[in-house]
Parts: sequence; C-alpha cells; structure tokens
Amino acid sequence: MQTSSGALPEAGVVKHGGRDGEGNGAGGSGRGAAAGRAVRKPGPGGRNAAAGHAAPPVGGGGWVGVRLALPAVGGTRRGPRRRGQALPSVAVHQGPSRSPRRGGGGAGADSAAGRSRFPGAGSSWLLLAPLLTPPVPVITAPPCSLCPEGAHRFQWIRNLVPEFGISSSHVKVLSSPAEFYELLKVQIKTAKQRVVMASLYLGTGLLEQELVDCLEETLEKSLQAKGSSNLKVSILLDYTRGSRGRKNSRTMLIPLLQRFPEQVRVSLFHTPNLRGLLRLLIPERFNETIGLQHIKVYLFDDNVILSGANLSDLYFTNRQDRYVLLQDSPEIADFFTELVDAIGDVSLQLQRDDTVQMMEGMVHPYQGDKVAYCETANRRVMEVINSARTRQELLHAKTFHSSQQGSSLLSQQGSQASGGLKTEPDTWIYPLIQMKPFGIQIDEMVTETLLTEAERDARIYLSTGYFNLTQAYMDLILGTRAEYRILLASPEVNGFFGAKGVAGAIPAAYVYIEHQFYSEVCYLHQQERVQLQEYSRAGWTFHAKGLWLYLAGSDLPCLTLIGSPNFGYRSVHRDLEAQVAIVTENKALQQQLHQEQEQLYLCSGVVSSSTFEQPNRYVKLWVKLVTPLIKNFF
Repeated sequence: MQTSSGALPEAGVVKHGGRDGEGNGAGGSGRGAAAGRAVRKPGPGGRNAAAGHAAPPVGGGGWVGVRLALPAVGGTRRGPRRRGQALPSVAVHQGPSRSPRRGGGGAGADSAAGRSRFPGAGSSWLLLAPLLTPPVPVITAPPCSLCPEGAHRFQWIRNLVPEFGISSSHVKVLSSPAEFYELLKVQIKTAKQRVVMASLYLGTGLLEQELVDCLEETLEKSLQAKGSSNLKVSILLDYTRGSRGRKNSRTMLIPLLQRFPEQVRVSLFHTPNLRGLLRLLIPERFNETIGLQHIKVYLFDDNVILSGANLSDLYFTNRQDRYVLLQDSPEIADFFTELVDAIGDVSLQLQRDDTVQMMEGMVHPYQGDKVAYCETANRRVMEVINSARTRQELLHAKTFHSSQQGSSLLSQQGSQASGGLKTEPDTWIYPLIQMKPFGIQIDEMVTETLLTEAERDARIYLSTGYFNLTQAYMDLILGTRAEYRILLASPEVNGFFGAKGVAGAIPAAYVYIEHQFYSEVCYLHQQERVQLQEYSRAGWTFHAKGLWLYLAGSDLPCLTLIGSPNFGYRSVHRDLEAQVAIVTENKALQQQLHQEQEQLYLCSGVVSSSTFEQPNRYVKLWVKLVTPLIKNFF
C-alpha cells in the first residue's frame, strides 16, 4: 500500500509457504517443466506467484498459466488480477505450497506452520542431506502510476530493491584479469575517503601482497596529509576460506590492522549453519561446503567494481571472469558500503593478534542461538535494502513527479548545487541480494521472473563456471519459449581440474550433471532452442557468470546480470550472494555488453551427443552414484 509520502511499503521479512523437494538429480525432473507453478513479474502491479497446472509461460507481461489458485488475506481465494485492476493493499503475503516434483517423495505437501522461517534452524546434521526448501516468497507492491507508459519494461524490479538511475557513460565493461588487477591498484592508490572490498578470500602470493602494499601506501599518505586520516578501509571475507592454511588471508591483513587500527576493519563471515558437532568433525576445506560469504564487490570512494572474481593471483592472470566498473556513482557506492557494513556487523572481527571476536551485543554465529542470529542478520540487511529503496523512491518522485513548475525549480536548484546540468538516466542499476540462511531471496525471485517472462524469440545467454542449476531454473529453461545459450566450463578449464584427493573428481561430477541435463533437452526435443556451449582455452580456467537478455528482434542485449551467483544450489540456498541487474537503453553500452558476451562465447564449442563420447568425459561409476547426494554442496 502506498503511503502518504509516496514511498512503497517495505519488502521486509518474508514468510514461507510449504516446502518442495530440491536436488533430485540433474535434469531428472525437468519434463513438463513449469507445470507445477506459474509466475508473474512483480510489476508494474507487483509480483505474484500461482500454483496449479500452468500452460507454458509466454512473454509480454500478464499472467502466465490457466488455472490459478492464490491465497488472499483472510483465507479467501482470488483469481488472477486483470490488467488495470488495483492490487490489494498488501506488501508481503504467504505463498502457496508447490506441488512435489517427480521423485520428490511428496515433500511438497508439508506445511511450514510452526517452523522457523530460517531453513535448517534445527539440527546441523540436516545439512548433510539434500535440503527441502521453501518456495520463493510472494511479494506484491503497487505500480508507479505516474511513470510514463513507455518506461523500460524492467521497472517492476524496483518494487523489491532500490533503483539507481545513472548515465551509461559511467559504465565501463572490462574484459581481462590483467585489466581488472591494474584497475584495482589504480583505484586503491587514488582513494581518498573509503576502500570497501568484499571477496571470498585474499590470496597469499606476490600479486596479492602488492595489493596489500598499495593499501598500506595509501593509508600512510592519508595520515601524512592530514595528521588524522579520513580514509577508511573495510574488508569482508569468508571465515573458513580466509583461515585455511598457516599463511592465509588473515595473516596477509594483520600488518594493516596493527599499523592502522583506527582506519582498517577486517570482518570474517562465519555461516550459522556450521556449528556444534558438525563444525568439529568436518575438516578444513570441506567445511566450506556448508556455506560461505561469496559476495564480490570492490569500491573506492564513489567508484564500484562488480565482479565474480576473488582477490587471488589466478583471477589477476589466467582465470576468466566478468568485471563492470560503475564510475562516479555515489548512491550505488553508499548502498554497497552499507551492505558490507551490515554483513560485517554480524561477522567475526579480526584482531591484531590474529584472534577474532564479535562486536559487543551481537549474537555469535555458531555459539549463540541460531534463530536469533539469523533474525538479527535479516533485520540488518533488510534495513539497508529498504532504506535505500525508500531514498531512491523519494528521489524518483521528487525528480519526475513534481508539478512542472516545481520540477523546473528543483532542476535549476540541483544544477546550481552540482555546478552543472545532470543528464537524464538511460541506464538503471538494481542490486539483487540472495542470503537464504537469513531468509532473503531477492535475487532468486528476480532471476526466476526474468526466465519466466522471456518471450518467444528472445535470447538468453547464461554463463556459469559451475554448471549445477537448481531444479527451478532448469524447469524454467526447459519450459519457457525463449532461446537459451548456456556457457559452462569444459573439464580442463574447471577450477577443480587436477585437484588432489576427492576434489579431483569434481570436474567429472559436473560432466555427469551436464550430461543429465543435455539428455533431458534431447528427450524434450529442445536441442535447437536450448544449447550448451563449453568454454575451452589452453592454460586458462573459467569462472565467468551472469546473464545477457536480448529481446525478440534485437541484436543487442538490454539487460545483464553480473556478480557472484552461479545459478546453482549453493548460490540460491547456502551462500551470501549479490549481483546487479544492469538495464540500459543506450546503444553504445548495449554494444559493450554484446561484445563482452561474444568474446566469451567465441572460446566455446557447442555440446552434442558426441561430446560425451570423448575419453576425457568418462565418469566413473562411484562419481555417478555419489553426485546426486553431494551436488547441493558444490
């Protein structure tokens, strides 16, 4: 319900409906895809989901499906909303249970009544089995009725997250690890107010040490210039990955903490799901499978780099990823600073003597009450999202919805204050956050809606370094009408290729998952519409992830997703993830994104039946047997 100030209601803590069976083997439940539900995009009249028997989704907006059953407030039932019909004044409501998938054992019928809204709040041992998961929450929000009819079709996303309108001239797409590394060093050296870096880990090699040296040099210059430094450095890493080995991320950063204790903060996120006996029994490295801090964002003053790359020498040399620089974007930089601070506040703080401790008054992630910890984390993160969303809505209303006189006056005042004219945005940035341990599923909701709404003759290029799609994503890909070109790593460029021990079998497990999905595509006679392409490049590994959306009849993408998620079970259910949706009407930026996509896909070959007959695609029997049991952990 819209408030008197014009701000949208907050999309706060969500409630879950029933639970469905997830992880029944790759591709095994894809037939009749999308038959268990229908999804409508959350705008321009909000987002609703429907359960029942649905026809294949079609593009162009409107309801998808034939027979729809939605619970309404007060327990009554209502049918689909017609175009132009007002939505009920509800911001968040409980969604229906999904039907169990084939082989799901009827788990979808279970009620969530009386359970915590945070999955796995009971015994940690449940994490060792494929998890039963709640459906995507249902959120409705009113449209912005004052916006012009011709506004871009993805504005519904701002009903969930803040919308940042910028000029396309502020966006630069990078293409190589070396370019990424050099940009990091330049940005660190020129930072004056803040350096905020979130990554899985910081490596321990010479290139990583050079980054630390750059930070030390910049902090020292800042101190010398003013006597008391205004420069603040905040680094967020994962606790388990950052603590692996004697020389690790922590030992790399301790000298900075010792020399600049007032300027430097190092936070180490520890998943609340790794606790008790489970934490004691699972050895180092394998404990990372339970859950991680996986967000990758690097910002320097008002410049933000979004990527899937970690701070490690491989990602600076020969591990292909994606990278986008958003220049002179203070609102976006503020948002990600606040997000990293919020996660940092519920993380362990690295001390100068290499010990860790929680901030005063904060619940401990693995020693304290799990539900209380998750509720605190949910509240902190949602405060960041909702406050930024409210600020941007007010700014949007102030900029575009004032009377012509008032708008003109505000424009003049703004121009005078900023020292020049501010161009109207042609590009919009939407931060998409996924933190299932805290009950936050925004990225999942938006991604599923984008896949559902993709129209006939639209093309979606989807890339992942680890091909292990969730059942929901597979169903949507197999059940919608858009063309898909899915880029994945060949075994030789998989990051686990040549690893010692059990980890050395992971590339074979990915081959098995890929083969299962390809077999499902062939069974449904979808080979022309859904193509798999394997990235292969001598001496390189592949880690690029994201999505490019080409509307029907267009040769250029108008939307891309870029960030940390891999579209797999871990990204959706276990780890902390963040990416952005970049929507642009600017042809030059669209061309940049198109060239980025083409450059990646040029190093790939189309997968066919003969691909799996090659000797290097042989999968041992034990790998085939174990993969369905462990696929939710990698």
